[in-house]
Amino acid sequence: MCLSIPAQVISIDGQIAEVSVGGTLVKANLSLVDNIKTGEYILLHAGFALQKINEEEAAETLDIFKEFNELNLEMDSEEKLFGKRIV
Repeated sequence: MCLSIPAQVISIDGQIAEVSVGGTLVKANLSLVDNIKTGEYILLHAGFALQKINEEEAAETLDIFKEFNELNLEMDSEEKLFGKRIV
């Protein structure tokens, strides 16, 4: 299973962009997508931009990731209280 993460393009130098992923700046190769501009959002996987997405799609996906993180933290807390997690 592959997981791509929404990232906002901060700057572009040729085929390499600096993108923000949750406030962390990372490099992204843009060779697989066309017409990306600063300020736009991409789906980032393994250092490559896979496609351009709009701001609404990025926000929705990031909200889902936040929900997953909150659930994981809750499960970790319960695990500490009650023992091993049953999945």
